[in-house]
This record gives sequence, structure tokens and C-alpha cells, in this order.
Amino acid sequence: MSAVPVARATLHEPPAQWHRVLTLLADVSLFIGTRAVWTQAATHKLVLAAAISVCYASILVTGVLALTVRRARSLARLDLVVLVTAIVLALCAWALNHAGGDEAVLTTQAAKELVNGHMVYGQPWPWLFHTKGVALTPTIDGGYDFTYGYPPLAPLLTVPFLALGHGGAPATAAVTVVLIVGAVMLWRLLPTPWRSAATMVCLGFGFLPMYARQGYPAIVGLVLLVPVVVGWPRFGAGGRLGPGGIARAVCIGAACAAQQLPWFVTPFLLAGIYALRRGEVGGRAAARVVLRIAGIAVVTWLLINAYFIVSEPGPWLEGVALPLTQGAVLHGQGLVDISLYFTHGSDRLDWYGHASALLAAALLVLFVLFVRRLGPAATVLPWCAFYLATRSQDGYYLMYTPLWLTAAITAPLTEFRNAWQPRPRWLTGPRRRPALVAAVVLLITPALVSATLAVTGGPPLRMDITAARHGSARTLSTLTVKVTNAGSTALTPHYMLTTGQGMSRYWTLAHGPATIPAHTTATVELRAPKGGFPLPTKKYTHIRLRAFTATPQTLSTEDVRRAELGLKG
Repeated sequence: MSAVPVARATLHEPPAQWHRVLTLLADVSLFIGTRAVWTQAATHKLVLAAAISVCYASILVTGVLALTVRRARSLARLDLVVLVTAIVLALCAWALNHAGGDEAVLTTQAAKELVNGHMVYGQPWPWLFHTKGVALTPTIDGGYDFTYGYPPLAPLLTVPFLALGHGGAPATAAVTVVLIVGAVMLWRLLPTPWRSAATMVCLGFGFLPMYARQGYPAIVGLVLLVPVVVGWPRFGAGGRLGPGGIARAVCIGAACAAQQLPWFVTPFLLAGIYALRRGEVGGRAAARVVLRIAGIAVVTWLLINAYFIVSEPGPWLEGVALPLTQGAVLHGQGLVDISLYFTHGSDRLDWYGHASALLAAALLVLFVLFVRRLGPAATVLPWCAFYLATRSQDGYYLMYTPLWLTAAITAPLTEFRNAWQPRPRWLTGPRRRPALVAAVVLLITPALVSATLAVTGGPPLRMDITAARHGSARTLSTLTVKVTNAGSTALTPHYMLTTGQGMSRYWTLAHGPATIPAHTTATVELRAPKGGFPLPTKKYTHIRLRAFTATPQTLSTEDVRRAELGLKG
């Protein structure tokens, strides 16, 4: 009965200085990217430009008041003002940039096919990728992925927005609305002084709203995991779920039905819940709690997928597993950069995937063994494995950072002091410290060995450009390349030129053998995609000739001198 008076007294007290700073930081984060949006709106959307200008005024006034208000209640109201300002800015940005990218157009097309009663999975839609700004995903076998490769929740949520127009607009609208709902939900669930942190990580900095405007289904999974992660060490406390626990378990299943990234964090959460409950109510009761959570999540996942399981079981199964099996080319900001940019390739690319899987398994085991120390990091540890993967993109880390914040605020280290940690006899003796160190080394060694094998591989092909033809002064039409296979296996390479950090379209083999036998040299003539390859005008641009093979997975790269292409400088 005394909780309410205490809370009211706290709200009437002066706010803590760190609360002021947090509100101010959230307010400042709204500046990022807003100028570009206002500039765009001022040319042809004056109403939006006026709304953004009002948001500027709100940011300025809030900044002043955050440093001068006298009561915690007043600062809490300013936190709400910051949230509303962030929502308005996110909606204005969507109104100006809602076409989306490849994720958005694929999700929108999947929703349209669903409404029309057509198959969603396994159906290539190449025409979607003729639109400007819609990127292709090249695969290591020389093709591209034109199909929908995510669980079906995002298309289901997009269906009500199909009336918004063509392209990816319906999907970007659906995901933006979901993100805003998630930001409001996290804001509401966090303790009052921390609420501006939710605004900052969800809507500030422009990062997550940008991914929402690209139509990323991962945002849907993130939002569904928010109520799961808030105070997750108390999930199933006392060996009982209750209505709230059941709702959280449903959210886990729904998140896993939205995109594949929640698949990686869920095992850590379940393992942590088991350890916490076993330390509280014993092994059997803890197992029952975790089994109930997993059962409810699986049933939810199956219900969302039920129509597709019945109507197109084979294509559905291949589709939901596609990101793990498609064999997309290397890309990202992880260990693969060694092969991409420093060693000119590798004949052991498969080992990046092995290293990532082994590290994920090792981290889960380490989490179980040291849950009292690693418990708060349950929402961060899973993403470490992606650093070794062939697709080590920053979005895998960035899009789920609100869960990092949520765990930091609502799952402190003190919550795990009584959690159960398995300790075999050989880990509890007088030499337990050396034994624990040995266990850690033993667990991570397979991943490190696999990563070492991947990065120390060499390019199996040596390529020399012997002739280049120009379609115009600024485009390249054909290349003649002498290719030497220095390896012991016949290879079928697929070639492309790149001028930046990403990949481009493959070149067509016009003349020459498709397969290069081991220890032989062949001359091939390559034709540029779409009639011509635009040559860079800046002299410092790196031009690379790359060759991918699928069996085995390899990459060979040659730096191309401008003179070889008939360029000056």
C-alpha cells in the first residue's frame, strides 16, 4: 500500500542528473538524418517540411527544459514529448521514402500472392529487381535469389496495407508501424527514468527507422521479442507462467515466424530461464516451465505457418531455411573481409560457415556454464557468431540492439546470482580454475581452427586481363581473361567486376570453357551485364575482378590496373 505514495513522492523530487542527460541524449539523437529529410520535403512536400520544422522546435525546447525542470514528473513528461517527436519524424521520413528495397518488394509481392491464392515460396519474381534501388543478392553458383526467403508473418501483416500502392510501400508501411508500436511498448515497459533510452535506440539516430523503411522483416521479430526480454530473468518465476508468461511465450513463437534472427537468440533465453528457475524451484519444475514456454512458442509458430505447411510444404520448408542454404556471396564487416580485401580470396570459404556454427554452439555452452556471469549478455552473445559468417552484415548486430538495452536495464547481473550452473566433478576440485580455463579453450578451439583455415586459404585461380573493349567512353563491354587454375580440383568460375564494398552483377561467358580443369590455363571472353559496365571516374577507386565457384566454395580476386581497361591514371 505504501508503493504509490513513494512513487508519487519520487515524481515530485528533483530528477537525477543522469536522467536529465539521458533525456537530452535522446533529444539530440533526433537531429541525425532530419536535415536530409527536411531538405527533401522542402522541394515538393511543404506540409511535411512544416511538420519537420515543428519537430525542430520541439527538439530545441525540450533540450532547454530537460536541463531546467525541477521535478522528476516534469522530466517524465518531457520524455513523452521526445517520443512523440520521434514518431512524427519517423512518419515524415516514411512519407518521403517509402519505396523500400529488395526486402520490401519481396514482402509486398508475397502478400499479393497470398491474397490472390497463389504460391508464395519457391516462386522467382525477377521483374521486381528491375526497379531502381532494389538490390540483387548474387549467389555463389553464378545466379541470383529472386524468391521470398523468410517465415510468413511479415507478408501477413502487410496484407492490410496493400492499398497503399505499388512497389515496396505496403511492406515499408507495415514494418514502420510495427517499429513505432515497438518503440511505444518498450518506452512504456521500461522504468520511468529510462524511457528516453527506448526512444533513442528505437527511433533516434535514424538507424532502425531506415531499416523499417527498407521493409526488413527482422524489425517485426525485434518488436515481438521486446516484451519477452523486458525482465526476462523473472520469466516463469515460482515455476508458473500465468497469463503474462503465456503471452511472452506466444511472442517468442511469433518472432520466430517473422524472420530467422530470433532463432539464434531464443536458445540463449530458454537456457537462461532454465538455469534461473532450476536455481529457484529445482530441476523438474524448471524443465516443466521451459517445456511449456517452448511448447507454446512452437504451437504459435506452427499456427502462423499452418496455411503454408499445408498448401506448399516443400517450397515453404526451403523458403524459411533459404538464408541458411542459399549460398549468397561474401558480404559484411566481419572476418570475411580478410578474404575479400586482403588475401585476394580463399579456396576454403566453407570453413567460414563451419566457424560461425561452431562458435554459436560454443557460446551457448559457455553461457550455460557461466550463466551467473554471462546471463545479462544473453541478447548480445548470439550475434558474436555472425562475425565469422560469410554474411557478416552490420544489420545483424544493429537491428537487435534495443534488446541489448532492454537487458541492461531490466536483467542486471544481480538477478543471476542464484542461477544454476552445471559443474561436473572435474570442474569442482581443487584445480577448478585451470579446468574451467581448459574447458573454455576446448570449446572455442574448433571455431578458431575453422576460422584460421578459412582466412589462410589462397585464391585457386589466377586471372590476367589480356584485352578490354569499350561500348562507349565510360562503359566496358567485354573482357578477355587468361585464367589459370592452380588448384587440384576442376572449377567452374563465375566472374564479376566490382568497384566498391558490395558485389555487382555477374558477367556472361561469351567464349571459352565454363570449367577450368586442375593445373590448366584457359582464355575466356566475358560480356558485361546489361550491355555495359560503368567505369569509375575517380582514380583512387579500386577495381577488382572476382571469380566465385560453388563446388567447392572459393573466391579468387585480382586487382585490375586502370591501364588494363584503357583508363588513364
